[in-house]
Amino acid sequence: MLIRTHRLAAGIACALLAGTFGVSANASAQDTSPPPAAATTNATELGKITVTAQSRTQEVQDVPIAMDIVTAKQLDIIAATDLSQTNLFVPGVVIDGSDPTQPTYRMRGIETNDFGIGTDSAVGVYVNGVYQTRSGGALMALNDVARVEVLKGPQGTLFGRNTAAGAISIVTNEPTDKLEGKARVRYGEYGRRYGDALLNVPVNQDLAVRMSFLDNQSNGYLRDAVTGQHYGKDDEWGTRMVARWQVTPDSTVHLSWDHDRLKQPSRMDVGLIPLSSTDLYQRAPFPADPSTWYDPRHAPFFNDSNGGRERRQYNGWTLAFDHGFDWGGFSSTTNYAAYNISHVEDGDGTNHVTTHLDTGVISEGRTLYQEFKLNGSNERVDWVAGASYYMERAKQTSLATVNTDTYDTLAINSGLGANFTPDGTLFHYFDSLLQAFNLPYRLLGDPWTETISNNGHFNSYAVYGDAIWHVTDKLNITTGLRYTHDRKYFDWYTPVRYAPQLDATVDQLDAAGILALAPLLTGGALSADALRAILTQNQIFPNAVGQLVSKDNRWNDLSPRLVADYKFTPDTMAYLSLARGYKAGGYNGTEPGSQFQPEKVWNAELGIKSTFPDQHLLLNASIYHYRYTDKQTLVVVPSTDGLGVPTYQVSNTSQDATGVDLQVQWVPLDDLRLGFNGSYIDSKYSTARVPAGVDANGDALYLDVSGQPVDEPKFSYSFSGDYTWHGVARGDLSFHANYGYRGRMRCNDASVYQGKCALPTNFDLGEPQQRTDLRLDWNAANGRWGLGAYVQNLFDKQYVSGLGTISQSVLGTPYAYVTPPRMWGVEARVKF
Repeated sequence: MLIRTHRLAAGIACALLAGTFGVSANASAQDTSPPPAAATTNATELGKITVTAQSRTQEVQDVPIAMDIVTAKQLDIIAATDLSQTNLFVPGVVIDGSDPTQPTYRMRGIETNDFGIGTDSAVGVYVNGVYQTRSGGALMALNDVARVEVLKGPQGTLFGRNTAAGAISIVTNEPTDKLEGKARVRYGEYGRRYGDALLNVPVNQDLAVRMSFLDNQSNGYLRDAVTGQHYGKDDEWGTRMVARWQVTPDSTVHLSWDHDRLKQPSRMDVGLIPLSSTDLYQRAPFPADPSTWYDPRHAPFFNDSNGGRERRQYNGWTLAFDHGFDWGGFSSTTNYAAYNISHVEDGDGTNHVTTHLDTGVISEGRTLYQEFKLNGSNERVDWVAGASYYMERAKQTSLATVNTDTYDTLAINSGLGANFTPDGTLFHYFDSLLQAFNLPYRLLGDPWTETISNNGHFNSYAVYGDAIWHVTDKLNITTGLRYTHDRKYFDWYTPVRYAPQLDATVDQLDAAGILALAPLLTGGALSADALRAILTQNQIFPNAVGQLVSKDNRWNDLSPRLVADYKFTPDTMAYLSLARGYKAGGYNGTEPGSQFQPEKVWNAELGIKSTFPDQHLLLNASIYHYRYTDKQTLVVVPSTDGLGVPTYQVSNTSQDATGVDLQVQWVPLDDLRLGFNGSYIDSKYSTARVPAGVDANGDALYLDVSGQPVDEPKFSYSFSGDYTWHGVARGDLSFHANYGYRGRMRCNDASVYQGKCALPTNFDLGEPQQRTDLRLDWNAANGRWGLGAYVQNLFDKQYVSGLGTISQSVLGTPYAYVTPPRMWGVEARVKF
């Protein structure tokens, strides 16, 4: 314990002696690699970052919104390849990238944890102003990124639907009139091999082309204890190409193509039950006893998923046109994107035949986005108005695969099998009889797959306007309003389960007259037809089998915002805002006929943004309160007969929260930067009844968690920054450190049931999390060469980020997700 405390103290000390992660000083939109930290940096230029958070070009300190800016340089310092690797460094924001094809975003305690095409995230992700679907481009590799704008709180007026919790806006670099090229390679632990390259070519005075590429590979940090197969691997390729054509002095056209290809093993479901490594027919104890569980950080890992994988193919094309008039400007953005994903994982955390369960989602889709925007400004008003259209067509198949041995485990654990056979099994009992009479039929080991397919047709129309009224030289009043009309069509189709080997055997038994003996073999408990039904009916997706179920809904929304900001001095601005956010209604893809209403939130916020040039200090703070209604919550619910695999259901809850955000940055010297970024939130359910299974009569049970905390820590914060020595080997040597902390999860009765907070004694689920990253960079004086060495998670802190409970209640096989271990690497860069 003493050693651990000393390590924590060392990590904090390193961070305090370093600098800033978040809004940084004098950052450039074209800053894509760690440059020499020149002595000419003006320490008073804090907050001089140009952003487009309000659909206008502004300096970040003039924007009356609580926001964090992550620059390309800061992403490079922590060697982040996607947004999930900024976790713990942007307080109040959590991005779960353990399933990169369907990531989960959480901001200010609000998240959407469903995984299907029928739902949208409450945190909108945009790339150059274009909305990204969760299954499409919401978590692609960071390719030639200029900055990431993290806007906290509802952004319904400016960004539209699905930004009830906030928005993450990724802005990439544009072609320039300068010939330039860059290349970078990284090598590191666990076989890390990463490379990216950039080439910017001005074809002539009116045309420029920018091309960037990246390749991210690693061998993975976890091995299957039996097969030796590597997991936690990286295999991603990305390309971005954009052309800029200056048609006239006032008209510009941009045409871009984004491509991302992901091909990795399935995510790692680490089993918690100690089982024999040789007897693969041993059944897990039921019910599972948490006191006997492995600590998943030190447990052997097994994976018997057939075809387990994480794959994505994404292509997006964007055509943007901008024209300037004397009175303002006009812009048009057209985007078409197509994607397909395939996610299949081991759903039981074991390699045992008697508990085999694979789950997965396979989907494809295409989207079309069109926006027209006008903007203008004069002495009295700065305004923007526009209209947009969004269309998505998507298909999805959810699947679950077991075998007849797993079916027997379900029968034993539920007690249903005891109604029919002496040993409580179904397939094993009849198989043993067949063997006893030397009959050439077998019923064990046959695969059994069930699927449910969905089609979604989604259309969204919106018109909006936003005006900043300059009442006086110091006082601005902002008024904004967006009208959105959503229309969604969604359907479900559940085919009869797929088990060709078993069906062939059952037909043979029927033809031989053996099924007719069922009443005799079961003491009259089962007729021949009843036995056939048990052997052939759906058990995982048992509802509306063979039927097409559909829903067609329309929703309308008005999302206003009202903001007053006042400049007390040229360097100090305070603001008061009231804004509404909206998330479109949707559907649970595995529950035929289900739907939920739109989510809505009202957020009131008081903030201050200030710089103190003489002290080289920046201080931003905000306090907010929101009320979130009809929040979608996905829960795992056991089957009504106790025999089938549990299902996911969506329930609606409401919650209230009060919070504070604080940013402090200090640049006492041109070569030393220090900073702090912190968040406090007290979030509770105002009304919430969550499904919690069924009782002995098959009636639904609910947990009332009204007034209890939402699964969100009260505190999270980060320290980070850098120091530079000049004249080292004819260049500059920079030291960077980042430390992030996220507090203990606040539990409620439902979060324990859903596996978000821990019952076991062997490990602490929901414990505080810490991460310390260090980096040392050398850059040549001419800026053309650079070398670096970095370490992520210096103190090798691994945490249990959640439990998988879908198989626990019926198979007795809980599993867990674990965060990555420490990783180090070296880097070389060149540019011209």
